[in-house]
Amino acid sequence: MQTANREPSDGSVESDLPAVRVGVVGLGNIARQHIQNIVDGEVQGCEIGAICSRSGSELSDELGVQHFSDYRALCDSGLVDALIIASPTMQHFPMAKYALERKLHVMLEKPIGLSSFEGETLLQYADENTVFALMLNQRTDPTFSKMKEIVESGVLGPIRRTHWTMTNWFRPEIYFEVSDWRATWKGEGGGVLLNQCIHNLDVFQWICGLPNEIHGFCEFGKYHQVEVEDEVTAYLRYPNGATGLFVGSTGEAPGVNRFDVIGDRGSLHFDSGQLTLVRNQQSTSEFNRQTDDMFGMPESRAEVVSTGGKVNQHALIMTNFVDAIRHGAELITPAEQGLASLDMANAMLLSTWQNRPIPLPLDRKVYQSALDGKIATSSLRQKSDRKARVDMSASYR
Repeated sequence: MQTANREPSDGSVESDLPAVRVGVVGLGNIARQHIQNIVDGEVQGCEIGAICSRSGSELSDELGVQHFSDYRALCDSGLVDALIIASPTMQHFPMAKYALERKLHVMLEKPIGLSSFEGETLLQYADENTVFALMLNQRTDPTFSKMKEIVESGVLGPIRRTHWTMTNWFRPEIYFEVSDWRATWKGEGGGVLLNQCIHNLDVFQWICGLPNEIHGFCEFGKYHQVEVEDEVTAYLRYPNGATGLFVGSTGEAPGVNRFDVIGDRGSLHFDSGQLTLVRNQQSTSEFNRQTDDMFGMPESRAEVVSTGGKVNQHALIMTNFVDAIRHGAELITPAEQGLASLDMANAMLLSTWQNRPIPLPLDRKVYQSALDGKIATSSLRQKSDRKARVDMSASYR
């Protein structure tokens, strides 16, 4: 490996540490963004060692690296130390499994698999000397980090209710038409829950904890010519008696992104990019028991919480991945933490199919069996010849 000199994040002096040679599998929109972040120096301590895609790419000449059409040949080439897997979801398991078995470090795009059962199986192939991370980039969003900090501080008291309406993931028909795998059971294992809202479900449980029961109501092909869910409403119950609601959609415009966490001593509200903290002077439960005012309400004070500016989320996660390989840094998004959000998504689908609430922990084998039935009658779509205009910055919410 070539050497790189830089000052690591802890401020110490670093010299002659080898740069991590990264192979990139898949050359779609998100893969090219990862490559650009590395080339632009947004991610230091690594370099592009090789790329892999189904068809030839002029990008290999531009980068001055070898192009492979088979990921196994790339893994066996000796040209890379780590892999970024940014392929269609159906390929995540075989590609990551092959790389992990060859002791390559892996950064896997979300989700960890078509199901949490598949993800759980994949984890068995990583050993203690292999860094295996998942691109759950929204955990680095300053607003969500601040929300987690506030909830964990206890200032809200026990959580009583959660509510996230996330319907500004609008996708027009061409988004699906130009791909053969998107929005199919065979290629993606689901729709809005597995593609877009997997980020929100990850952040939701990361901040508020996992529910112990989910009752899901999914709509399949409501807005698009697809076989999977493009709208979902789910009712959640938590171990402490709290309740919650999650709403997601790719068919609503302009859509809503509002996240509320209601506690006994206050509440937290994210709406249209602004975070507001409301503190009650007295806890709701105490006031409820003690007041003699028939229409009384605890006094409260609201404040807008500053969360800082935007960050390059993908670059931060990749930088952490590289630092974990080179310095043993703790991963922000270890792969195993991708199972919780998949459990929630899988439970919402299973609940819809079986028309009943689903308890968590999820029986992953039961869900896998139900998904296998859907996959058996699913097929990849015929790609459209239409040309799509792509602005990746417009895809983030």
